[in-house]
Amino acid sequence: MSSPLHRSVRLQREHVTTAFDLPGYRVERSLGVVRGIVVRSRSIVGAVGASLQTLFGGNITLYTSLCERARADAYERMVEHAADLGANAVVAVRYDATEIASGVTEVLCYGTAVQVRPSAQF
Repeated sequence: MSSPLHRSVRLQREHVTTAFDLPGYRVERSLGVVRGIVVRSRSIVGAVGASLQTLFGGNITLYTSLCERARADAYERMVEHAADLGANAVVAVRYDATEIASGVTEVLCYGTAVQVRPSAQF
């Protein structure tokens, strides 16, 4: 849970980036690595439906939507972790996925939580 001090800091979605810096801003303080982890499994119905889709080739929409949901959930958890630390930005965001058992996949979203301030204009 956020401390009262950290609740006043707002993490803006446009300040979450895969880049190592945020143009127009300077990093005032690094708060460390933040992460969001989600573990998903395929349902039997979904696995059968996806197997049928593989017969026809192309995009397997059932798996695509499962992956998108898992990534979005991991991202949201990472952003919450950063906000709890008092960050107003996250840089160097990355995703990773690992199959931890047959049909069970871990999706990890991680980055560096920072406090940024607009750069001085000269």
